[in-house]
Amino acid sequence: MDTAQGLIMKQSKTELLSAYRGMRTIRIFEDRMHVEFAGGGVPGFVHLYAGQEASAVGVCANLTDADILLNTHRAHGPAIARGADIFAVAKEIYCRGDGLCRGRGGSAHLHDVKSGLWGANSGVGSGVALGCGAALAARNNETGGIAVALVGDGGANQGVFLEAMNLASIWKLPVVIMVENNGYAEATAADYAIAGGDIHKRAAAFDMPGVVVDGHDYFAVYDAVLEAAERARAGHGPSLIEAKQRRYYGHFEGDAQSYRPKGEVEEYRKNRDCLKQFRQKVILDDLIATAELDAIDGEVGELIDRVYADAIAAPFPSEGEFMQYIYATDT
Repeated sequence: MDTAQGLIMKQSKTELLSAYRGMRTIRIFEDRMHVEFAGGGVPGFVHLYAGQEASAVGVCANLTDADILLNTHRAHGPAIARGADIFAVAKEIYCRGDGLCRGRGGSAHLHDVKSGLWGANSGVGSGVALGCGAALAARNNETGGIAVALVGDGGANQGVFLEAMNLASIWKLPVVIMVENNGYAEATAADYAIAGGDIHKRAAAFDMPGVVVDGHDYFAVYDAVLEAAERARAGHGPSLIEAKQRRYYGHFEGDAQSYRPKGEVEEYRKNRDCLKQFRQKVILDDLIATAELDAIDGEVGELIDRVYADAIAAPFPSEGEFMQYIYATDT
């Protein structure tokens, strides 16, 4: 059975359209951020998610309101996929007072408790340990929820990653660990820095399932996360998923990317792009018409124009607001 045909049995046309809209929204948002940052109007560091959209959207399509998402400092895509207010996401990146975290966190620290986004953490690999805590709380409080922790290939070499996997396994926590292996830990190639080459194989040492998927294939990501989420909800413990993919921009904006092979990004954009693959599958199998996808492209483009116009025009926090929450008070 074709992957797309198999998936349509699990997702309705409305859900597939929503998935495409989510991936397109992240792509246009990030491509625009790339341009805006180059113009000097965005404060601080920015780490773009373009190229990895199938990962975040494939994960979040399997989450309920009771579930918790922990993500890395490459934070924009997962925040949008999880349903955080995109206007507030943009304002936070611009450090504006109406931002997701009132302008205090910026690009790398997007949190939104209302949408189940417990957030981006600059401590590399730390989200996996926090995911274990969220999963333990969900089980103890009988919320029915699970936790999903995103971590990069570099984070998978941190001690906290291995410690958290051990804890998740011995306590059979309802957590899914999703390694977004985009090929580089900043400028260090995963092929060089990861013993054994395949992160998912480490799962066997912790007595949990471990699988690898094409991180540019929404359908492959969705199916793997669905199986892992169902396992976690049933009380059978954690799973490890490795999504192999490539980011289209540098580790951060301004990264010269001299470590990347010539033509690598162009090859992925041409032949492996998640949006192109999605369109080809659903159109070929008569699941969604080309015109419907094109209409979404236009709507998202107009949305992103409004998002950036609002963010750029929004005020910074006042001095009084900016100092709130810095010191403990009795009021």
